Amino acid sequence: MVPVVPTWQLRAAFARRLSAMYGTEVPAYTTLVDVAGQVNDTVLREGGASAERLGGIERITAERHGAIRVGTPAELRQAAQIFAALGMEPVGFYDLRDTAATAVPVVSTAFRPVLPDELDRNPFRVFTSMLTPADRRFFDADLGKRLEAFLEHRELFPPELLDLAARAESEAGLPQEQAERFLTLAVASFELSPEPVDRAWYAELEKVSAVAADIGGVTSTHINHLTPRVLDIDELYRRMEDRGITMIDRIQGPPRWHGPDVLLRQTSFRALAEPRRFRETDGSISTGSLRVRFGEVEARGIALSREGRALYDRLVDAPAEEWAAHFPHSERQLAVEGLGFFTFEAVPGRPRDGRRPPGDLAGLLDGGWLTARPVVYEDFLPRSAAGIFQSNLTDPGARDAARSGAHYDQDRISEAVGRTVHDPFDLYAAQQDDSLARARGALDEA
Repeated sequence: MVPVVPTWQLRAAFARRLSAMYGTEVPAYTTLVDVAGQVNDTVLREGGASAERLGGIERITAERHGAIRVGTPAELRQAAQIFAALGMEPVGFYDLRDTAATAVPVVSTAFRPVLPDELDRNPFRVFTSMLTPADRRFFDADLGKRLEAFLEHRELFPPELLDLAARAESEAGLPQEQAERFLTLAVASFELSPEPVDRAWYAELEKVSAVAADIGGVTSTHINHLTPRVLDIDELYRRMEDRGITMIDRIQGPPRWHGPDVLLRQTSFRALAEPRRFRETDGSISTGSLRVRFGEVEARGIALSREGRALYDRLVDAPAEEWAAHFPHSERQLAVEGLGFFTFEAVPGRPRDGRRPPGDLAGLLDGGWLTARPVVYEDFLPRSAAGIFQSNLTDPGARDAARSGAHYDQDRISEAVGRTVHDPFDLYAAQQDDSLARARGALDEA
């Protein structure tokens, strides 16, 4: 039999190659990765095993999430096919149109592995946004029609890449030669194109939104940002500033505090001016620059349940003392109150003294029958994502709040993707419930 490169190895190789490519195109990203590694080393030396409670250092070092932007459901379905070849499924629906003060006319999902074992092998994620030309708050009928026509006539992904991706999905991998070709084509599809940008068309869209121009003002897509994971994002922020790299004004997400790290904290360096070629109205080619790409970094915490997320959303704008007064101060409290997700294991060899294990989770934990390990939050926060986008825009754009917006929800984004978009809460709950059932079973058999 011909040896096959399995899905997870394709994913890991793609993440490495994409990171190398982006570091070549955006050298400050390489600096970001280097500083993240230094911070992680410091945290490990000082924190020991506790520093790896939310993932081993090998996983954290390899971990990346990327972001891309597409224009149409057809392009989104093609991107989904490429990510399916890498074992990445659509998870979550994010509507960024109403979560930022600036005009961000996109809806999004994220592609990632969904099984815990696959996440441990390589947790690569790609936050993927789709433009909404039919949303009249941003695009009037004439501009929306012209934008849709422009998008319809471009090709983001070559047919050969899509054919290889479909084969990789159906066969759970590719033979070495085809795997190499697939990876080469896939990485090339997300490189910054040297093709000249139509200056007048780009400028017309940029008046609406810089994000709209970045998606619909060019004939290709590109990696918009790439994100390493760090164990102390506040220290990284300080070290990047010390190196003279301008960061956005704050860290997005939950505050730094003495209690459990939850959900996701993100920040980035500001978008850099990159040289681009432009086609002028007279057909001549000129040079200039655009600011659309940046380097983001993240610190991941504990996944919260729906109730925990509702509490977070209520406290997100509250002063620090309000957060400290109302948010659980311990992992145990998160677990027993059903506010966070955990996996559970039976404690082997625990003396029973003729007693049966208690029926409640608090009793099982406090009595030493079970141990709890937090489930890492693998997804995104729409408000934080919009905040990152907004912080890297130089113009607020235009939005007519008097008009009605086009309706999108998880069902509609599933239709656009052409695949079922998973609800992240359901994935976390299934992981927790499965582990608790196995742990209770182990106690019953003991």
